[in-house]
Amino acid sequence: MEANLPLPIESQVTFPWLSLIVLLPATGALIMPLLPKGKEGDSTIARNLAIGFLLFDFLIIVGVFANLFNKQSNELQLVERLNWLPSIGLEWSLGVDGISAPLVVLSGLITLLSAIASWKINNKTRLYFALLLVQASAQALVFLSQDFLLFFLAWELELVPVYLLIAIWGGNRRLYAATKFILYTALASLLILISGLALALSGDIFTLNLTELAHKSPTGTFAILCYLGFLIGFGVKLPIFPLHTWLPDAHGEANAPVSMLLAGVLLKMGGYALLRFNVQILPDAHLKLAPALIIIGIVNIIYGALNAFAQDNVKRRIACSSVSHMGFVLLGIGAIDALGISGAMLQMISHGLIAAAMFFVTGSFYERTNTLSIPNMGGLAKVLPITFALFLISSLASLALPGMSGFVSEITVFLGITSQDGFTSIFRSITILLAAIGLVLTPIYLLSMCRRVFFGPRIPALAFTKEMSNRELSVGLSLLVPTLVIGFWPRVAIDLYESSTNALADVLLSHNVISITQSIQLS
Repeated sequence: MEANLPLPIESQVTFPWLSLIVLLPATGALIMPLLPKGKEGDSTIARNLAIGFLLFDFLIIVGVFANLFNKQSNELQLVERLNWLPSIGLEWSLGVDGISAPLVVLSGLITLLSAIASWKINNKTRLYFALLLVQASAQALVFLSQDFLLFFLAWELELVPVYLLIAIWGGNRRLYAATKFILYTALASLLILISGLALALSGDIFTLNLTELAHKSPTGTFAILCYLGFLIGFGVKLPIFPLHTWLPDAHGEANAPVSMLLAGVLLKMGGYALLRFNVQILPDAHLKLAPALIIIGIVNIIYGALNAFAQDNVKRRIACSSVSHMGFVLLGIGAIDALGISGAMLQMISHGLIAAAMFFVTGSFYERTNTLSIPNMGGLAKVLPITFALFLISSLASLALPGMSGFVSEITVFLGITSQDGFTSIFRSITILLAAIGLVLTPIYLLSMCRRVFFGPRIPALAFTKEMSNRELSVGLSLLVPTLVIGFWPRVAIDLYESSTNALADVLLSHNVISITQSIQLS
């Protein structure tokens, strides 16, 4: 049965805005090697150039989506298609809909702030900021690609800058963490490639276009195998248990700006890809495996929370909390209704802002204390009151305090589970009960960390630590203010994607009705 999905809007685009969003940061990266080397002030030039390109790119993103993107439409917009390598079917095919638009905005904001947070990088600065710019282009291309091979190339391209950023500017075990990251993600990419090419070759017509793949809508064992391949491949990036073990190591060794990118953008690629491929292209298989996705989400939530208790390193504890919070994304996607999918999208946006803020503030007091060991810190609230305030606010947002974005996203996921008639009442009740355990554990491990780091006996060596600068404060507020805005006015985020998530839910509903009808006829 062909999926009833909307075709792209083939309206005339007077200017290739999406290509500009993708290619502008990469252009800045190409300029970096041309900057003077070995002279005083080189780091300033490289940093300012990167920030300038990323700021311009972010302004273009905001301007394009504010003025040219139709929020009421669930169709693919601003479509750009150009034959690149016709011999293998590769197209430069870009487009944006409600699922990708908010994540492109999130990616642009966090990458810009991570460049500003890299103010004190003075080692191989041209290479460092060039890698940040390449990463910005690759991230945007992942969210905007409408050709599978183009998507896969972007997916692979963004791995390289992250690997180098960890391996060169990371901590003492940086090579181990970077190697573990690249091995996990590269092996997972093989499953993504195999599953995607299998879909492209299935049926009568070979196609790599994502909309055309969705209209193929395969069923049966073949669809389930492709679904599982995508689930494992994208699940490594999300990450799902037990494919998550690279994440604490990567966060533990990466510097704060790179951790901002990891938590704020890279994990969201996994959730986005699940919606784009597993749900939109394989709705029949998703309906069959949605309960398994919910079970995996529950395991993520509880395991991530319990694992966070065992961490005495601040960044590793926050990393484990990310595993727990991304479990709610799996719950929302598994809910197979509009409210659940909306909650998953909102959770990705919310967690991207909150986790980036937590890692940024952590990096701020690491620069001043030179330690991330929780037992080796104490009494910092008296010497770093602003830092403490920002960290506490981000922790409260993470534990889903009402009035913050985390509360809105997680309650929406819960409502999506409860409103789903396709699951038995027992299954829904057990799911909500187990997920609620994560909600109880989160404030315990986060607030206990705040107490141990910022209160208690003051460590004498930390008595004269300087407070964060105005520049650092502006970065922190740029991440935390949106969490408050979304918490009190969630429509500002929901309006961007609601039409697309509703359409996705309608596709699942239509397939569910067809499946039930066929079962009745067979019986």
